[in-house]
Formats: sequence, C-alpha cells, structure tokens
Amino acid sequence: MRKFFGTDGIRGKVGAGKMTPELALKLGWAAGRVLSRTGTKKVIIGKDTRISGYLFESAMEAGLSAAGLNVMLMGPMPTPAVAYLTRTFRAEAGVVISASHNPYYDNGIKFFSTDGSKLGDAIELEIEAELEKELTCVESHLLGKVSRIDDAPGRYIEYCKGNFPAEHTLHGLKIVVDCAHGATYHIAPNVFRELGADVIAIGDKPDGININHEVGATSMGKIRETVIAEQADLGIALDGDGDRIMMVNRHGKVIDGDEILYILACDAQDRGVLKGGVVGTLMSNLGLDLALKARDIPFVRSKVGDRYVMELLKQHEWRIGGENSGHILNLDHGTTGDGIVAGILVLAAMRRKDATLEELTEGIKMLPQVLVNVRFEGSHDPLASESVLSAQAEVEQQLGERGRVLLRKSGTEPLIRVMVEGDVAADVTRHANTIADAIRALV
Repeated sequence: MRKFFGTDGIRGKVGAGKMTPELALKLGWAAGRVLSRTGTKKVIIGKDTRISGYLFESAMEAGLSAAGLNVMLMGPMPTPAVAYLTRTFRAEAGVVISASHNPYYDNGIKFFSTDGSKLGDAIELEIEAELEKELTCVESHLLGKVSRIDDAPGRYIEYCKGNFPAEHTLHGLKIVVDCAHGATYHIAPNVFRELGADVIAIGDKPDGININHEVGATSMGKIRETVIAEQADLGIALDGDGDRIMMVNRHGKVIDGDEILYILACDAQDRGVLKGGVVGTLMSNLGLDLALKARDIPFVRSKVGDRYVMELLKQHEWRIGGENSGHILNLDHGTTGDGIVAGILVLAAMRRKDATLEELTEGIKMLPQVLVNVRFEGSHDPLASESVLSAQAEVEQQLGERGRVLLRKSGTEPLIRVMVEGDVAADVTRHANTIADAIRALV
C-alpha cells in the first residue's frame, strides 16, 4: 500500500499533510538513494509559477545532493517539457514541482523516469521504503553538484514547433493563448508566434499566487470573451503546468478534450497513420463513442486519470487517448500529456484540410450530460442496493444505445456521483434525479 504517492505523485496544501519542506527534503534524499544506484546520477527539476515552488525546489535540491545526485534546475517550465528534457539529457529522472490546475496554495511533486514516462509503481514503492529510514549524507567529495539549464525554454520551444508540418504555416490565423499565469507563460505564445500566428496572450503574467485564478483550461470565461472581442479564429487554454488543453472556436464555443481526441483521431485516420483506436475514460462523453463508431474507429474506456489511459494505450498498442478535461496523449508525439503539442496537432489538422475548428468538429455531437452528487455517509454500499440497481436498470432501458449511466463513489468526499447522458437535456436531468432520489431514500 502506498503511504505518500497517489496516482499522480504527491499533492496537497502547502505546509500541511504531505507538502512540507521536511518531506520534500526527505523525498529528494530517498529518491536520490534509489536513483543513484545506476546510471548518470543526474536529475532535472522543473516547476510551475506558484510561490511555494522556490521552497520545494530548494528542499528537493538539498535532498538529492545529500544522496549524491547532481541536480539540473530548469526554473518554471511545463510538465511535458520536464519529461522531454529528461529524455534528451539522459537524466536519471525528472522532477516536476506543480499542483497542475489546483489553486496557488497547493503544490505537488511528481517524477518522470529517464525515458520521459511517469515512474513505475515498483520504483515509487522503493522510494517510499527509503522515506521510512533515517536521513544520512554521503561523504563530502560525493555530494551532488547543482547547475542550471539556461537554454531550457528555447530547447522546448523548438521541440514543440517540430510537431507542426514543415510545409504549412499559421500565417493568417489570429489565436488567443491563455497560459493560466502558469508554467507556459514564456513558452506557448512564442511557439505559436514563431509558427506564424498572430497571438494575443492572456494569463501570461504570473505573480506567484494568480496561477489558474479565473484563467486557463479550468476557467474558460476569460478566453471566450477575448476570442469574441478580438474576433480571433480560435483560442487555446492551458492549465497551470501545461499538460491540459481546452479550445474555443471563433464563436466562443468551448471545445473540450473529447472533441480534441475526435479531431486528432480523424486526422490520423485520413492520413493513414492511425494505429488502432482511441482510449477515453469513464467520463468521456457518449458523443465521442458514437462519433468514432461512425468512422469505424475503435474506442475503449479506462478509469479516470491519465495514468490509466496510458496503461490501456500500452495494452492495446494504440497511440491516441485522453480525458475530456483536456489531458491528451499522442504517443507518436510525446510520452505524456502536452497541451501545447496537442494544440499544434489540431492546428496542423486545420491547415491540412483548410478547415476551421468548427468544421473539424461537425462530425461529433456532444450529448447532454448531467452530474448529480448525493451525500451518503451510511455504513452500507448504496450502489449494491436493489432499489438503486432497479432505478439504474429502468433508466438504462429508457435511454437505450443513445444514453449512458455511470454511478461511482467519490475518492475524496462522502459522495455518490450520478452521471447520466442522453439525447434530450430535460430527460437526462429527470433520469439523473430518479437515481439520485433512490440513493437518498436509503439515508
């Protein structure tokens, strides 16, 4: 059983629980002990723009050095940039200090292996075992040294641009790019400008505490307003660490991760390079499933979380997968979710087909989806109750193949989440409340 690592590293409120300077120091040392047994003994550290990044960067640096590893600092850089540069520098591991889309008062620490993928369970368990031991220090002549990768932004910008076809340009496109006051603030606008677009940047002035605040992929109001006001062709919204993307068409309509997956899969199919099908999650809209089926593209669902999407991609030997929240994986173009690269791939599809973003999404109809949370603190499992199962079965029968029901327990709160999808919004709401009422009756 894991004591420290979750499905995406360690994350929490700064100064409380796991996210303390003491733990960061010990974690750096423990990871260094495990990672220093073989290889180059180099570790890269990147972070987002939240104010606590300085604290945790220093603590991780000290712990790694005490274990005898050399540290290469990148400063504020997107999560996928850390994964990429870990590979190119042949580093033992990459460390990302970020809480992604969370508010500034949270932070987190996660690791990438030398090939740019997330650390495997076995290595994380080894690190946890070291965390239980007393911290020691290697002899002085064996202490790790610290250096800075001064050209990290330029390296990553060139990598991102390399994913856009050389025979095309973004000349003539006006794009709004929302950096969420996060790690892409000095990267994303330059990438799209250098590819030829007229870029209007918002959310590009981080101050340490405004990361994700009313901007970015989890707060789409600002970018929708800006796209319409500036009469832009589209908008690209990233989250605090740059591994998520949401888009906006010229009319201000939000294009989520499901629609982006559809665009990328259709483009790959049209070019004859689609390998297998697409992996979504339990929360992926039924509209994506139906739209891919109409194109004879296989589709499977994983548990929620990009780690589980990756597992199914590897299992099926497919390349494209992601979440409706905007985590997009294309293993032909990277080893982890990358918001900037996903945006580039959508723009490449637009240019190849000489189409607008609206035209690329004409083949997918997102079905109304309603989520009702029911507080439940009873000792028994309501999802196993005959009355709830009966209500669910009745709703599923009425929805037929044009609808879907998902019941699941929250992993963080005493809630049962009732999700229903279907063709008619009013019917979907009614069905969701029918099941929710069956659960409430058990309290």
